[in-house]
Amino acid sequence: MGILSDVPTRSAPHGFWRRLLRSPNGVVGLTIVLGLVFCAMFAEVLAPHNPSKMGTGGRFLPPGGDFFLGTDEFGRDMLSRILHGSRITLLVGAVAVGISLTTGMLVGMIAAFWRGWVEAVLMRSTDVLFSFTETLIALSFVAVLGPSLQNAVIAVGVAGIPFYARTCYSAALVETSKPYFEASIAAGAGPARLVFVHLLPNVLPTMIVVATLGVSTAILAAAGLSFLGLGAQPPTSEWGYMLAGSRDYINRAPWLMTIPGLAIAITVLGFNLLGDGLRTSLDPVERR
Repeated sequence: MGILSDVPTRSAPHGFWRRLLRSPNGVVGLTIVLGLVFCAMFAEVLAPHNPSKMGTGGRFLPPGGDFFLGTDEFGRDMLSRILHGSRITLLVGAVAVGISLTTGMLVGMIAAFWRGWVEAVLMRSTDVLFSFTETLIALSFVAVLGPSLQNAVIAVGVAGIPFYARTCYSAALVETSKPYFEASIAAGAGPARLVFVHLLPNVLPTMIVVATLGVSTAILAAAGLSFLGLGAQPPTSEWGYMLAGSRDYINRAPWLMTIPGLAIAITVLGFNLLGDGLRTSLDPVERR
């Protein structure tokens, strides 16, 4: 009996990983994201030079030799700056999506569970924010808080709340209409148990997929703010800021824009592919 009771708990995660690794998009996306995490965790070891130290090499050295990705206008090693920039990129994506996801899920589940005026107030407020683009909301917050990487992350996180709230609200509405939820109400389950034990676990898989895809959006938005001078400030090794600083040298040293641009593109592609793989793995139809 003890062996048989362990089968369901072991088979569920095993089946998830089996479906994820069977998805080409999931495998490629997971490989890219794990590579980014590895670079971020071991940037101090992998980086050959101090990313902020000027005069490490000559100015505008092309890729190759002692400087694998060349140097920038201040003689800083591009490889070291890219590696350290991966930390900032992951931090931006995780924190911004964390703000959007937690707040949006809370709003969405409360609105779906407590109907009436609570639902009307929360959803109409969300609709008002939806009438503005995320970029406009983010720019407004940065304009009020001031230009900095921290404020840019907060702005991107707040700007994404309406999307996550609306998505969670739609998913939660479906769950609250199912027989198991109505049976739990009839059995006398309290609001906390209904929301956190019955509603949250069934909404979470959908929101995980949405959040994974949202990381790439958050990274692009934060890089865009840094490119405009409203995000990361010098000498931060942030990829969007590196793109902005290399605009004047695109003809003389094209690698200064190409390398951080490719880093952003590959990272966004990795999270998008991983999100697609997660969607397939968590799809109930695929579990059969």
